[in-house]
Amino acid sequence: MSAITSTQAPPAVGDGRGATFVDVILPLPLAAAFTYRLPSEFEGQAAVGCRVTVPFGNKKLYSAIVVRLHHQPPHGCAVKEVLEVIDASPILLPQQLELWQWIADYYLCTLGDVYKAALPSGMKLESESVVALNPDYEPDATLRPSERTVLLALQGKLEQKVAELQKATAVRNILPVVKQLLERGAVVMKEEIKRTYKPKTVACVRLTEAFFSEAELTRVLGEMHQRSPKQEALLLRYLDVAQASVALRMANPQLLVEVEKQALLREFSQAVLSAVRDKGVLEVYEKTVGRLAADVLPQDLKLRALSPAQQTAHDAICRAWEQHPVCLLHGVTSSGKTEVYIHLIKEAIDRGEQVLYLLPEIVLTAQLVERLKRVFGDRLGVYHSKYPDAERVEVWQKQLSDQPYDILVGVRSSVFLPFQRLGLVIVDEEHETSFKQQDPAPRYHARNVALVLAAKVGARTLLGTATPSLESYYQTQQGRYGLVELTERYQQLQLPEIRVADVKELRRKKLMKGLFSPELHTAIRTALERGEQVILFQNRRGYAPQMECHTCGWTPRCQSCDVSLTYHKGTRAMTCHYCGSSYPVPMQCPNCEGRELSTIGYGTERVEDLVHEAFPAARIGRMDLDTTRSREAYEQIIADFQHGRTDILVGTQMVTKGLDFERVSVVGILNADTMLNMPDFRAYERAFQMLSQVAGRAGRHGRRGLVILQTKSPDAEVVAQILHNDYAGLYSSQMEERLAFRYPPFTRLTYVFVKHRDVQVVEQLAHQLSQLLRQVFSTRVQGPVVPPVGRVKLFYIRQFSLKVETTVDARQVRQRLAQIQAYLLSLPQYKSAQVYYDVDPV
Repeated sequence: MSAITSTQAPPAVGDGRGATFVDVILPLPLAAAFTYRLPSEFEGQAAVGCRVTVPFGNKKLYSAIVVRLHHQPPHGCAVKEVLEVIDASPILLPQQLELWQWIADYYLCTLGDVYKAALPSGMKLESESVVALNPDYEPDATLRPSERTVLLALQGKLEQKVAELQKATAVRNILPVVKQLLERGAVVMKEEIKRTYKPKTVACVRLTEAFFSEAELTRVLGEMHQRSPKQEALLLRYLDVAQASVALRMANPQLLVEVEKQALLREFSQAVLSAVRDKGVLEVYEKTVGRLAADVLPQDLKLRALSPAQQTAHDAICRAWEQHPVCLLHGVTSSGKTEVYIHLIKEAIDRGEQVLYLLPEIVLTAQLVERLKRVFGDRLGVYHSKYPDAERVEVWQKQLSDQPYDILVGVRSSVFLPFQRLGLVIVDEEHETSFKQQDPAPRYHARNVALVLAAKVGARTLLGTATPSLESYYQTQQGRYGLVELTERYQQLQLPEIRVADVKELRRKKLMKGLFSPELHTAIRTALERGEQVILFQNRRGYAPQMECHTCGWTPRCQSCDVSLTYHKGTRAMTCHYCGSSYPVPMQCPNCEGRELSTIGYGTERVEDLVHEAFPAARIGRMDLDTTRSREAYEQIIADFQHGRTDILVGTQMVTKGLDFERVSVVGILNADTMLNMPDFRAYERAFQMLSQVAGRAGRHGRRGLVILQTKSPDAEVVAQILHNDYAGLYSSQMEERLAFRYPPFTRLTYVFVKHRDVQVVEQLAHQLSQLLRQVFSTRVQGPVVPPVGRVKLFYIRQFSLKVETTVDARQVRQRLAQIQAYLLSLPQYKSAQVYYDVDPV
């Protein structure tokens, strides 16, 4: 791992001889650390891993993280000073900084990118520009209307943020106007640190020290009894709520517990409380309280006994760890892998270790957390993006405290949390692509980062799944990971029966007109009559993925991206799923002015409507990105289905991932071809994993489940492998293909992207990059090509593929790629271009 290098900060004053300096990293896409002088008043306060406030550029202020303290001033220049030491103790542990450096090196990004991704927003402070009137300025006739508007908006206010000023004035581009006013001396501008995290407080009431005396308290109660009975009643109520008598308070003052102000205001007015406070008897103060919810579930301290098959797997995992720090648990769906995890977690905690439990999707946390809380109670914490940022800050702080969580359940960002005694890492559903961060950088894979984290601290790792990634399974075959297989379902339940519906043939025979094959329609009706539940899987959200003019074939497309718009019936809008832009639904074709516009294809919204039409009495839920934008929304959808308040659940890939519902007897895969026909070397692997996983939601308790798989390609090899749960056959056939065409795990794959708003610039840059890459890597380079979506958010994109043998030194490859990137972006014609890498893409 290369060391963090230091670069001088922008010039300031002084030569710094004999002073202390700190090297810091900033939450900006900058590769180097920057050096600042530590003022004498902060000597002894700053440490590696602490945050400090520093100026950067002309005016901006940022919270930076100290990575080194030293006494070596940069040669030949002055440095700026640290303005504030934010933390009394480090917020980053040494192993975290090491992990950040590894991520930056391996995934070819900057330390600033990692910093920005790793910390909750409330821990990354950044200054805001604030504008105020100059009281000495005298307006003149040369002021423009826009300048007068801004000055008018500032009158009567001490200062205003630039964003607020733009909103108040409705001036479209306000920065040039403010700049002109600055030049005139009409306004002044400064930077203020924006602190988004504030500790949660509640107003509490307590007895003042003057009335700890029983005599004083008795006297004031007597006065209140004669003159103000309501005040007497409030004071007596306070003492009652505090659960301590006057005599007891005299003997042991700390026994009088704090009383929340709101508890008194339920019975008394604010005026009465204020009167008692004004007499000096009670005082109101703010008490800091945590946002992290206490456990309210009844705890079941006894673990469930493992079945013989589960116990065998548990023991085999422990033996495998004696030889390999990483073990893969390959267990069929509903085999009880989670129960094995719980026993291993309990054993780790008993050894005094902490556990990181990684999940691919937020939707999985609700069911799992409830299950784990019943065993481990408040020893378990949860960390993911649907939680408010303030809660995530407090989870981070708790992990640094003397009483951290013993178990932390979370999604990919959880790998960045501080752990003081990490002993076990569990990566559930390790095959899931959701573990890979796409945009922005760092484009890391949480499973692989977790493996590195565990190796750095000497922890064991367990990868668990019913459908292992081919790369992980390959590692077991090479003897690098341990392998344990759990081949039977819990209580020896049968795997679901999978039947294939040949959609092409059914339509040819005119036996299928709509979305549901006759067999699927019958299976749904039968399940509903039995009081059972159904899951319908359609991996497209929205109402329809496309709209088309019947006359000329025109299709609405995004103005910023090279992609057609998806029709969303709920919002009555055409939406781009790449940039998020929305457009009104066209009433007529702008190309031929025809009015016959129709939707093409099926999204989950449309499926929901069709299910309503076919089964009007059924209670239907929908689970996709549009319906699960908040933490409460997805928890409610899962709870409704789990408790039988929903009969049919329509969903995207969210419904495929590890959810456990007792009454699901039928699963319908409405269109398997969208996965089988993806232009990707992993298409069959992904199809096998996703379709096997969604099939595994059926028949998990009691009756054998039924899966109807609708496809136009019933003879595809992967369909037969799914039917027979033939993972070994999939592995064998896919390994042959990957070896022949030099794909992972036999090579290391990196995608190289170039972006620019001008298509000519991006073509020129791609051509020059192609020459440089081929000079170094020869035939290992493929491209440039236009990706399936060749323009996103107004940026044109070109893509290269780089396949390098696993025997080649990966560090040298990364160094060469970084050098090429730095050289190209240093050229003036490419100053606004982007060159970036996606290492180990999925």
